[in-house]
Amino acid sequence: MANPCGISAVASQYPKKPGRYEYGTAGFRKDADVMDFIVMRMGLLAGLRSKVCNGATIGLMITASHNPAKDNGVKLVDPDGGMMVEDWEEIATVFANASDVELEETYADFAAKQNIAAGATGSVFIGRDTRPSSDRLLEAAKAGISAIANLTAADKGVIPTPLLHYLVRAHNMSPASDYWSEMGSNYQQLSAALSSGGCGDYQSTVLLDGANGVGAPAAVKLDEVCGNSLSLTVINDGTTGELNKDCGADYIKSNQRAPPNYNFPANQRCCSFDGDADRIVYFFTDESNVFHLLDGDKIAVLIAEVIMDYLQEAKLDLNVGVVQTAYANGAATKVLNERNIPVACTSTGVKHLHHRAKDFEIGVYFEANGHGTVIFNDKATAAITAAKDAESTADPIDLGPAAQLWRYMNLSNQAVGDACADLCLVEIALRKKKWTVQDWDRQCSFLPNRLLKVKVCDRRVITTTNAERQVTAPESLQPAIDSLVAEYDEGRSFVRPSGTEDVVRVYAEATTQVQADHLADCVACAVYDHANGSGGRPEEPAPLGAKRVKT
Repeated sequence: MANPCGISAVASQYPKKPGRYEYGTAGFRKDADVMDFIVMRMGLLAGLRSKVCNGATIGLMITASHNPAKDNGVKLVDPDGGMMVEDWEEIATVFANASDVELEETYADFAAKQNIAAGATGSVFIGRDTRPSSDRLLEAAKAGISAIANLTAADKGVIPTPLLHYLVRAHNMSPASDYWSEMGSNYQQLSAALSSGGCGDYQSTVLLDGANGVGAPAAVKLDEVCGNSLSLTVINDGTTGELNKDCGADYIKSNQRAPPNYNFPANQRCCSFDGDADRIVYFFTDESNVFHLLDGDKIAVLIAEVIMDYLQEAKLDLNVGVVQTAYANGAATKVLNERNIPVACTSTGVKHLHHRAKDFEIGVYFEANGHGTVIFNDKATAAITAAKDAESTADPIDLGPAAQLWRYMNLSNQAVGDACADLCLVEIALRKKKWTVQDWDRQCSFLPNRLLKVKVCDRRVITTTNAERQVTAPESLQPAIDSLVAEYDEGRSFVRPSGTEDVVRVYAEATTQVQADHLADCVACAVYDHANGSGGRPEEPAPLGAKRVKT
């Protein structure tokens, strides 16, 4: 149970900072200077959650993902390796906002409501990223956990966020599996099976931007376990550059350009992780120095197509669906519909996509930012396994389609989006298709788009509906957006508040990049004007003239 003296002591050691704090989709994220007391309190909550879950291990990850290095954050991982259930997000917010003198009573009240038995035990795995503040916040987490009796804390070191999710899930399962050895084995055997008939124009060489974060050493490890089947060259590996500074998946997606500190060879297949390696995007620069982005939308289309190919080859009747958000490029939805792959749209946030993907026997979900995975339900897993066993041979290279699909299924980190696992899924898909990155890019011509952020005094003034595609408040904002969108051919734009910071995210797409940029800039100004923007107003773009709309 609780150790009240311990809770009182850590509350005084890590006093609450002024302000209100909310547990969002990605947990808590703030300037690292205000995170100490929040991380300590999440240590308390992780211990409580473990005891409520009958001693199952809970994960506590210290990271701010793609945010600047000066920020940090914390989120909890449930026993199944997924995000903490939504009901407990509200409890996390209560814990974070209790006064120092109320914290002991707050813990005791929640513990009593959960009917925790005397002597109940629990355990917490702690992971952290490479930020300068992470070691300090690790001590805060340990302090919170140590304030509760009968708890153990295991420091898993500096690791990618998806790896902590995996470790928690694996530890709570029986038998546990090893992340790297399983990934390497599945990748190598799939590669060998697919290569036996030739690889066409596919080449296994990939240039990887590690965002100067924890994903860089993970990519080096991935290259090692995949052997000769994959050749990764890692840049922005953290030895010199700053975390997420002019690099990483978020930078590339938002700016529609490659990191400026490297001369990328023409037509070289490249990919980029974000700061904690739970997102991935691909890109290349062609011989005319034109940048091409293959984001989460194109990844989802590729993976869904390959799964459909495998199912047809293995003669398996399982339904496959793709889950998108409002950020999905309109052309991606059109392509999936043309190929008779069902599409569902849900609110932004991995928890919403993950939940919706469970409605399919095989659910593929990716946000456009590159965060996603593939989920196989029990029926699909059993059917694929049975088909694999029926065609099993002693030769690891002679794998039938069901055996290949089984290994493809096991490459996926089904708990959470995972840049390393998703890289493997993409590379196997390209090898199976015998495609270059240019072949992949040509399969679907996406509408040019732009993503911007606008600072506001309070993000909560904006509310949305229809899977976040329409604004309901302030009432004047949606008509302003509609008026702007109407001026662009195939124009589309929406805005939504961030789940972690006081900014509003603006998305726009149109038939040309110039139009998409212009529409995004105009909508950003509208958000600032109608939603109480803070700081400097975005610069008003010059008029495009009468040719905004293509004739």
